Order: sequence, then structure tokens, then C-alpha cells
Amino acid sequence: MPAVAPDVRVHEARVHLNRPCGDDAFVLGVTLPEEMAPLRAGRFFMLRRKDELSPEIPRPFSVYRQTGPRELEFLVKIHGRGTRALHQSRAGDVLVTIGPLGLGWPDWQANAGPKWFVAGGIGSAPFMMGIEQAIAAGVPADQITYVYGGRTKGFLYDLDLFTDLGVRVIAATDDGSAGFHGNVVQACEHLIESEGKPERVQVFTCGPDPMMKAVVAFADRQGFESWVSLETYMGCGVGICNGCAVGTTPEGQLADWPVAKCCTDGPVFRASDIRF
Repeated sequence: MPAVAPDVRVHEARVHLNRPCGDDAFVLGVTLPEEMAPLRAGRFFMLRRKDELSPEIPRPFSVYRQTGPRELEFLVKIHGRGTRALHQSRAGDVLVTIGPLGLGWPDWQANAGPKWFVAGGIGSAPFMMGIEQAIAAGVPADQITYVYGGRTKGFLYDLDLFTDLGVRVIAATDDGSAGFHGNVVQACEHLIESEGKPERVQVFTCGPDPMMKAVVAFADRQGFESWVSLETYMGCGVGICNGCAVGTTPEGQLADWPVAKCCTDGPVFRASDIRF
């Protein structure tokens, strides 16, 4: 099993951005005290405020954007004490950051067929850099489809920024307030029905577990390869607490051990390697 990433560092970073995003989220920008090499999309940091507003245990967040050698952004949904504390952060406030952690998306292969990125709500966080890096690696923008779902339009965070990436963006909402009226799997099925089934598609998904499970099942039915980025709660982020264990499949590439650790073996996994 992989060890903790060799480039992980513990820093005291300073907040430089707190931007409202959608109905219940915000983008938090932090400046690190030292420069960091370009990060692979899909990796994450553990974050907490340095003061008493945050719980003692930090919370994991995917890197949303890396805007400079010392500047990172995180897309955060407000839903508990830890995220509320981060939401109260203002420019100059100090955060404890642990990272970068985990393994990101696999190498982008320009000749491996179309790529469908399927996100639900805050599951969009690892896809902003993911799409940028896929294009930089030579994947044509017209071979990338981003399917983004939420209960309503207000839960499709930064949809305009994803559109600006130049790829096909398909919004899907349960109430029909934006884009396709239905969920992301129904939107993917509609693509097959309206355009025909591509010979080969790679599917990458992140969002609530039931959604990812349904996306993987759809990919399996179509014979498409699929990868998931798990939104798993964890206590340490460095493989010590075993709080983020995920079962492995006997036929998968991680079959040497019955459980994997989301923080060090993931959070990105080939879907066929794990059990939801």
C-alpha cells in the first residue's frame, strides 16, 4: 500500500480569498509560506482554522484550483462546524494546512477515446484542474463532456467557469431549473440515445456515494472504463487512523489487501478495484 505522499507538508497558510459560490458554498483561497510544485488534479489537503472556531481534527478538501506557486483554492460546501468555521475566515486569517495528500486522477491519455466527467454538487471540486490538465495533456476539448448535476440550479457551483474551459457542459437538475431535467445518469443515458454509443469512453466521477455507484453501474452496462474520487470522511489524512477504509475487490489491482485507505491509496480509484 502507498505511503504518505513525499511532498506533504504542514503549513500555517493565510486566507486571501473567501468568495460566495452557489446557494450554500464558497471558494476559499489560501497563500502558503513556500512554493509548491504543480499538483495533480484530484489530490487534497486537510484544513482547519488555527483558532478555537475549528474542531481539533481538520477536514479534507480537494484542491479546486492552483492559481500560483503558493496559492491554492478550495471549493467548500457549508454543512457542519468545520466548514462553518472556514466560512468565517477573512483575509489574513491563519489556517493549518496538511498536504498535498493522496493520489489524483490517472494520466490523461489523448488517444483513449472521449472522456466524460460526471459530477454531483460539491463533487465538482476535483474536476476544474482535472479538465484543464486533460486538455494540457493533449486531449481535444471536443472529446471532453462535463455532466454536472444538482438538486437545483443553485447547487451547480461555478458552472460558468466550467463552460469557459471550452468543453461540452451538460447541466442536470432534479427540478429542471437548469439544463437537463433529471439526474446525471439520466443525462448520460440521454447522450447515448441521442448521439449513439461511442466505441470507447472513459468515465470519471465524483459526488455523493449513491450517485457515483449509479454512474459506475451505467459505465459497466456500456462497457466503459470508470474511475471514482471518493468523498470519504477521514481523521488524519496520512494513513494512521484507518478511519477511511474502503473495501477492495478480489479481481482488482488492490486485491492483495481486503481494504484500502482512501487517504493514501486514493481518493481516486479505478472503480473496478473497490467496493462501495
